[in-house]
Amino acid sequence: MTEATPAPRLWTPEGFRDDGWTHAEDASALSGNSRVILPLQAFLELSAEQREAAKERLGVLLQPGDQLEEIIDHLAHLSLVALAFPAFNDGRSFSKAELLRSRHDFEGVVRATGQVLIDQLPHMLRVGFNEFEVSHPVLLKRLEAGQVGGLPLYYQPTAKPAATPGEGAKYSWRRSAT
Repeated sequence: MTEATPAPRLWTPEGFRDDGWTHAEDASALSGNSRVILPLQAFLELSAEQREAAKERLGVLLQPGDQLEEIIDHLAHLSLVALAFPAFNDGRSFSKAELLRSRHDFEGVVRATGQVLIDQLPHMLRVGFNEFEVSHPVLLKRLEAGQVGGLPLYYQPTAKPAATPGEGAKYSWRRSAT
């Protein structure tokens, strides 16, 4: 007998918190004052006026197969970009998060949804994710206990450098000893 997957809880590096965003299927959800995450196609169907009017409360959900280029010209109208992880072995959303932060200087919220797992969380933080919809029971227990995991040193440059004495250096072998 398998255990039911718990409802997703919102976690940030500051801890668990209430989620002020709702997932919706179409633009009709924008009629109120709630903060809404729309699938890519529904977002693209919005008029420029609708995007401008809702820009402080408008987010978009990208699936792994969706092209990031579809939203690049609209980043100024987005407060949140949610990137889906429908399966643990599909890492395309890692690349999208890193590109949003490093190439496109997106300063809004980058949220991970779907299969967010304990061993992926430290890497997600490094590439620029800052919110997580967590439903995996093991990850929920670890986060409740304050255990994020991960390694303190990295070889690869990313949007967020490793916190070491040579912080600011992008590559670990270029860090100076203190």
